[in-house]
Amino acid sequence: MQSAPVKKYRPFPPVPLTNRQWPDRVLERAPVWCSVDLRDGNQALAQPMSVEEKLEFFDLLVKIGFKEIEVGFPSASQIEFDFCRRLIEENRIPDDVSIQILCQCREELIVRSIEALRGAKNVIFHLYNSTSPKQREYVFGATKADIVAIATKAVALLKQHGRVLTDAGTRLRLEYSPESFTSTELEFALEICEAVSDAWQPTRENKITLNLPATVEYATPNVHADQIEWMCTHLTRRDATIVSLHTHNDRGTGVAATELALLAGADRVEGTLFGNGERTGNLDIVTVALNLYTHGIHPNLDFGDINGIRETYERCTRMEVHPRHPYAGELVFTAFSGSHQDAIKKSWPFQKPDRPWDVLYIPVDPADIGRSYKAIIRINSQSGKGGVAYILENDFGYQLPKLMHKEIGRIVNDLADAKGAELSSQDIHDVFVREYIERSTPIALKEFRTIERGHTVTCQADLLAYGAEKIVTGTGNGPIDAFVQSLRAAGLPKFELLSYAEHSLGSGAEARAVSYIQIKTDRGHAFFGAGIDTNIELASIKAVVSALNRALAKA
Repeated sequence: MQSAPVKKYRPFPPVPLTNRQWPDRVLERAPVWCSVDLRDGNQALAQPMSVEEKLEFFDLLVKIGFKEIEVGFPSASQIEFDFCRRLIEENRIPDDVSIQILCQCREELIVRSIEALRGAKNVIFHLYNSTSPKQREYVFGATKADIVAIATKAVALLKQHGRVLTDAGTRLRLEYSPESFTSTELEFALEICEAVSDAWQPTRENKITLNLPATVEYATPNVHADQIEWMCTHLTRRDATIVSLHTHNDRGTGVAATELALLAGADRVEGTLFGNGERTGNLDIVTVALNLYTHGIHPNLDFGDINGIRETYERCTRMEVHPRHPYAGELVFTAFSGSHQDAIKKSWPFQKPDRPWDVLYIPVDPADIGRSYKAIIRINSQSGKGGVAYILENDFGYQLPKLMHKEIGRIVNDLADAKGAELSSQDIHDVFVREYIERSTPIALKEFRTIERGHTVTCQADLLAYGAEKIVTGTGNGPIDAFVQSLRAAGLPKFELLSYAEHSLGSGAEARAVSYIQIKTDRGHAFFGAGIDTNIELASIKAVVSALNRALAKA
């Protein structure tokens, strides 16, 4: 970091807004929500969702109650195009749900997007182009007039080519985003939005959506609110315009910026479940919606099964919800502190059905979102799943992969709940060994050997499977792959390997190795297994058997 004074960075300029109204307003109703999980959130994943995963996620969003869902960028890739077509052709879109697609202001992309939308009942066509001074200078080398012309020409092309949709009965609405709005001069942002609106000619019955994105969050939330109020008070066709927000979270204040911008007059919010998205993410719709709920405003979204929503989200996106994430995190309704536990316990009996919720330290009734309060029994100074991993590493030498912490933590916490007493480190070790290392049913490994090496490896294993002896063989690019292939050939349930880690236990010639392997079943469920042996290859094979046995036990 630079020493003071810092000259590398500049404060964001304030908005010259006189007689601002938003600080004195109170939120009274929920905005229109638009989920961008399947586009903005999906493009930020290290491994984007498959079509099947996107279909499952779409069904989840419909179940929650979203009426506007951005389903992708169909002109960008075949998988995005095919997903859009499947939604329409398989009649998966309820009549009261509008699908939204994103498209750059280019004719060939507009035409391709319209092809993807044929047969849809309700469509929001989202056009965008970048407008900020630095985008104009560094990226496009274009004047303001050039940028306005790009946007208005695209609107004219959409009106021309979109007739094939409207003539077939599609309700076609326009959304326009001056990308990087918050770093664009307000006067120019207004100019281009007015030009787009002039080209589209919206009415009160068929409004235009002007989406004003904080593509990168540069300013404090009050400045963002000033920008939105300035736009709302200067738009010529305000009564024919839906003002939409799309905040990112670079400064960690995306929720605050959105809430203040709603006070400033915005009508609509784009975001994702749990804030997934580029860099630090998009706005977390779950948090804003439940913040409204705790103030007595129904969000018109149903998060009554937040655990189930989180499970589907984590499985489809391969992302984890942080344990301290508002409302949905594993630990947010958990009190570790003795004084907090005591205050909660004493205030709970005063809670009556006819009185507002007022339990100390818990701002929302966990039961309203399908959860419950727990006073967790401490296992050490770092309790919870992190504490379990801490004990296993520091007392016994196991360096569990991070993704495994949640799994073993849940198992140990279940035991703590059952015993109703603080667990010793030996108790935790015994649980780990019993759950992972000693798993021998319904598959037990008797012997394993590689019988051929080269560019590929062939293995042979003696198993006791469901009480019957079985010899399996397989070929792969290594011993683990060969063993997995041998299990598939033997008719055992299909699975794929997700991750592998290993390390030594102890030191010296007689040191043992421990392997951790994560698999995913054909139903999409993930399980870890662990194996220990003086031979690292055999430790890995044992870990595969452990994971498979855990999956079969769960099934």
